[in-house]
Amino acid sequence: MDRITKRFKELKERGEGGLISFITAGDPSADATIKIADALVSGGVDFLELGLPFSDPMADGPTIQKGTERSLKAGMTPDIYFEVAKEIKGVPKICLTYYNIVLRRGFERFIKDCKRAGIDGLIVADLPIDEAAPLLERCRAENFHLIFLAAPTTSDERLRWILRESSAFLYLVSLLGVTGERERLSAYVSPLLRRIKALEQELEKAMSVAVGFGISKPEHVRSVIDAGADAAIVGSAFVRLIEDNVHDEEKMLRTVEEFARALKDAACGGVRRVT
Repeated sequence: MDRITKRFKELKERGEGGLISFITAGDPSADATIKIADALVSGGVDFLELGLPFSDPMADGPTIQKGTERSLKAGMTPDIYFEVAKEIKGVPKICLTYYNIVLRRGFERFIKDCKRAGIDGLIVADLPIDEAAPLLERCRAENFHLIFLAAPTTSDERLRWILRESSAFLYLVSLLGVTGERERLSAYVSPLLRRIKALEQELEKAMSVAVGFGISKPEHVRSVIDAGADAAIVGSAFVRLIEDNVHDEEKMLRTVEEFARALKDAACGGVRRVT
């Protein structure tokens, strides 16, 4: 059993909601990324989405865009990215990037580089299911997860297609628009989760579902778990903490770890989790 699937199974057996954190590799530096990842693991995150920065991150809001700019300015490249990822231990890792980077490196080489770095799955933010067949075929040949996104505007027909092709988990985009912190959780979450659960029964295929975009507070995390999600994805809030403390690494690491712990405790209903 692969690490992502195993971790979701363990969470379900313990009755815990999962926490997936996102950071951009190289923000604010390659060395700092490894320390930040260690702080996240210490804080209790269950999975790490490690962004491979792209110069035109169309799905990302201003906070993550600025993190991408800091990373690229600091010299992050795909080669350095895989070296950084290799040094991060303790949780299943997922690469999140854009199609141009994967295509330019070549599917087979990219996937093999991911596996050598201990990365367990890939999310390509701008790759729709309609155009995913060549990469999906290569991922399956390498026993590697390609993780798809679904949104509030996704039709039932398209959701069926995505669920049939999905492995590891489904990334549910909670709102219309780009990534970023929000004051309130999107009203789309509960209805969309109900639709997905009904389609899972129809297709006789159970999928773990993680909800992201706009989730930035412990109460948001608790709400998506209560609504039926298996995990919550938090990105912009962590990237903002990095930005706010970019000149004080010790404070940055402490703040990131404390915030991760608060979010994970919320995912567990405020009950101290198993460690």
